[in-house]
Amino acid sequence: MIGDGALENVEAIFAVHVSHEHPTGIIGSRPGPLLAGCGFFRAVFSGRKGLAGSPHHSVDPILAASAAVISLQGIVSRESNPLDSQVVSVTSFNGGNNLDMIPETVVIGGTFRAFSNASFYNLLQRIEEVIVEQANVFRCWATVDFFEKESTIYPPTVNDDLMYEHVKKVATDLLGPPNFRVVPPMMGAEDFSFYSQVVPAAFYYIGVRNETLGSTHTGHSPYFMIDEDVLPIGAAVHATIAERIGNACALVILIIVRVVERAKAVRRWALGSGFLRSSFRFVGLGFWAPSI
Repeated sequence: MIGDGALENVEAIFAVHVSHEHPTGIIGSRPGPLLAGCGFFRAVFSGRKGLAGSPHHSVDPILAASAAVISLQGIVSRESNPLDSQVVSVTSFNGGNNLDMIPETVVIGGTFRAFSNASFYNLLQRIEEVIVEQANVFRCWATVDFFEKESTIYPPTVNDDLMYEHVKKVATDLLGPPNFRVVPPMMGAEDFSFYSQVVPAAFYYIGVRNETLGSTHTGHSPYFMIDEDVLPIGAAVHATIAERIGNACALVILIIVRVVERAKAVRRWALGSGFLRSSFRFVGLGFWAPSI
């Protein structure tokens, strides 16, 4: 969508997501990083197949992959700032199902998360380095795929400070201050993050938790149920966010137009009086500064 120009001339963008962690109608957000950048990896360790009873005739990729899994945990625990939250998780390990053979290949995979692009791409680099070098230690070789061609790398979702304040003001105006909460960052990821890199953006949550109705499960659960009382609240808040930001943008444009018109009028006066030629020169859109 971005490549097709969907965000051209868009001045701000907002998204709302239901949350089972907050009571129905509660709005939650925060300035700056809200959701982590997310990537996935798949690594293939290659060795030499052999009988398990004669391991010296094989090159064992299971040993190499096991060492890599342990070493990957050191990236966050020993290389990353403890105040800069990051995650590296290995979630799959597959060496086949033959109990009497050392396999030729082992495949592992997992995910990594971070709240800044710098930390995120440092994780990506170090994951590949650790896997490749640990394979070499055990006489194997390895390749790592981060699925970059499939666009599965999501950048962090970062709320623009002004857009966040706009959401907060609308929510408190409509629902009252007790119904707005500053929420902690989460290690989940959102494809809305791609939009937030292009235009000023704000992402916020609206609570749907209602224990009486059984609306207590995450949106990714098969038991998810929404408290439909949230629908008119969410519609009103989201519509008002859009309406007020539109009015604010129109006001800014009007002010700019009037400032430019006023500056042009002053410039005509200055040129006619000779004042401009003697002391000042114009810069940009009708503003001036002393000549140096």
